[in-house]
Amino acid sequence: MRYALALEYDGRAFCGFQAQPSGCSVQDALERALAAIAGVPIRVTGAGRTDAGVHATSQIVHFDTIVERPLTAWVRGVNASLPGDAAVLWGVDVPDDFHARFAATARHYTYVLLNRPQRPGLLGGRVGWHFAPLDADAMRTAAAHLVGTHDFSSFRAAECQAKSPVKTLHALDIEQGGAFFRFDFSADAFLHHMVRNIVGALVAVGTGKRRAEWIGELLAAADRTLGPATFAPDGLYFRGAEYDARFELPPTLADIPLSIG
Repeated sequence: MRYALALEYDGRAFCGFQAQPSGCSVQDALERALAAIAGVPIRVTGAGRTDAGVHATSQIVHFDTIVERPLTAWVRGVNASLPGDAAVLWGVDVPDDFHARFAATARHYTYVLLNRPQRPGLLGGRVGWHFAPLDADAMRTAAAHLVGTHDFSSFRAAECQAKSPVKTLHALDIEQGGAFFRFDFSADAFLHHMVRNIVGALVAVGTGKRRAEWIGELLAAADRTLGPATFAPDGLYFRGAEYDARFELPPTLADIPLSIG
């Protein structure tokens, strides 16, 4: 049997999603919890890899097992064994051709940024932060240069393992509410650190250090060394992936648990 699960987690408690020798990742914790229910080792595959400190509101995974358990066991039972910083939201059986990573047609991320002179206290670790005022219109103008199919090498981490830097960014929307900015990304796939590097570049435009047109020039250069430092992981949320309707999955996208209005 093949099963799909949706998982939410606070990234501060883990060293990222992907399994690590030290066992400190989300994948490691989930596989331990699944094994406790199944009585045998289980390996999961996720829709997207998140770095240490990056959160998820709907990480989709799948796994195969010959062990028969009711669906409630894969949700409530697994949650009983997971650390408090992670929880399974739903579980369903899926056809053998479903694949959490390769069957995804789009992926969604949101970055939440607190823009005020004082660093966050109550929301520390859950939002990014920049102390200087930001120009929302300038950032929106700059963001328009990134939408479409491009070589995103200028926003790619050196350790990125993707076969190609060419990705299609379907949408990049920027919303402001009070002292908060929300950056919503939708793409077929993302490169390692792509969202955080784009946010860092947009902030450079928002502060007036760079012109809006510079984003297009940076994109065309295909050179990561020309861009600003990678922005903090704190405010980044993986909100899920989209799949063909024939898989009949429950909702695979979930919004962030923060209102910026």
